Amino acid sequence: MPTSFLEIVELPDGRIALRRGDDEESLVVLDFSADAKAFLQGQHIEVAKAMLNVGVQMAGRLAENNFQDEEGPRVLH
Repeated sequence: MPTSFLEIVELPDGRIALRRGDDEESLVVLDFSADAKAFLQGQHIEVAKAMLNVGVQMAGRLAENNFQDEEGPRVLH
């Protein structure tokens, strides 16, 4: 992915998206359920920002290390 300015936006339908500043297409979209929003007491946007920030940092580290994805299914916890 070319280096460009990334922005976190709230879409009209309430989902939170990460996209390039010069593009309307979303790279990642987070969709919190009504239960999750209630549990987070209206702070779901802050949680989404934190999740996306950590994800971008991790992607940068993986790119720096020339990470090669293992073939086959992975278990995510």
